[in-house]
Amino acid sequence: MRLVQFVRKSSPHAVLFGAELIDGGSIVDLSHIAPSSLDFVRGGENAMSVAKAYIATSPPSISRTDADLAAPITGMDKVLCIGMNYKDHCEEQGAAIPTEPVVFNKFPSCVVGPNADLPYPKLTNKLDWEVELTIVIGKKASNVTKEEARDYIYGFTTAHDVSARDWQLTKNGGQWLLGKAMDAFAPIGPAIVTKEDIGDPHNLNLSCTVNGVVKQDSNTAQFVFGVDEVVAWVSKFTTLLPGDIILTGTPPGVGAFQKPTPQFLKIGDIVECKVEKIGSVFNKII
Repeated sequence: MRLVQFVRKSSPHAVLFGAELIDGGSIVDLSHIAPSSLDFVRGGENAMSVAKAYIATSPPSISRTDADLAAPITGMDKVLCIGMNYKDHCEEQGAAIPTEPVVFNKFPSCVVGPNADLPYPKLTNKLDWEVELTIVIGKKASNVTKEEARDYIYGFTTAHDVSARDWQLTKNGGQWLLGKAMDAFAPIGPAIVTKEDIGDPHNLNLSCTVNGVVKQDSNTAQFVFGVDEVVAWVSKFTTLLPGDIILTGTPPGVGAFQKPTPQFLKIGDIVECKVEKIGSVFNKII
């Protein structure tokens, strides 16, 4: 199932919750089952079974011409990120492959929708792109094992891990937070695709283009740490809650490591971050 949050153009007074029938297709309003995707995820298997039964009745759907997508989940407790998690990304930097997951975070307030405009922060001139497969947690998870971890994953979405490289790498004492957690630095979407519909999360193509030019093109087979290892590792340190998201790292091709000269985003650029079976996040820099 493809879970979305959206605003009806004909009645733009509230963010609604629903299921997208196909990527870019019409939407079935499920707001009578749960007021938000976070509440739906918290509802677990019971909420899912009710939604599936309702969709099976072929209820009226909302045309995409009358719907603007919002972030597919908001109000989560945590937005966590994994750094240096693609073998080929480590190689492009000439960096050693980590022996344990590198964990940092953004804030839930960083999360914006899949088509949101991104204001260029005045504090940086090194704004960079990163496409990432993102885990959505489905159940409370504390000290789970790698073998148990998949049971705690609800689904996946696409994220654009926007980064201010100067603040990430050369300022703030080398601590990554400020360079990763400015306003609107976590566009996600277009939908949460449940894990059953994803299949193997370790064999998904993902890419990023800037103004139509391919910058990143890889596959999650290049993960250093797979999604099960990531969930298990993070759960040793902090309890994961339903709706929490974990950005799983980015492949090579980011602007900071372009050769012979680094490249950074500028006002007017359009970035598309795409993950196979999930879809694209489109953001214009303004």
